[in-house]
Amino acid sequence: MSEKKIALAACSGMSPYGLVTRVTSADTVAETDNTISICMGATSADREGFRNLIKKYPIIALSGCDGDCTLKILEQKGVKPAKNINVMEELNKAGLKPTDVCRLDENGENCVKHMKEKIIKELKEFE
Repeated sequence: MSEKKIALAACSGMSPYGLVTRVTSADTVAETDNTISICMGATSADREGFRNLIKKYPIIALSGCDGDCTLKILEQKGVKPAKNINVMEELNKAGLKPTDVCRLDENGENCVKHMKEKIIKELKEFE
């Protein structure tokens, strides 16, 4: 992977898709050398350190559902993500559906695995 950092901005919604989105982002950051995560709560609250961070690196916005809140929050802060991935759409295409809002069961883990594979493919475009 490239030395250039890519930021992952994950949905923080309280739905099964939001949980899959957060775990996918956290796992990807832990398993790759070129990614960092963006806290959407701190970004939305306009915390000082995040004002600069969201403008420093290309961002892949990971929206949990069709609300696209992650994308909208970033745009409200004057940032256009390099990519926006709607996790619910991607999982629906794959015939996968998470079932719990706060714990990953086997379905949830399968969803995370699928989304991590998708994100890794997307990251290759930044190399």
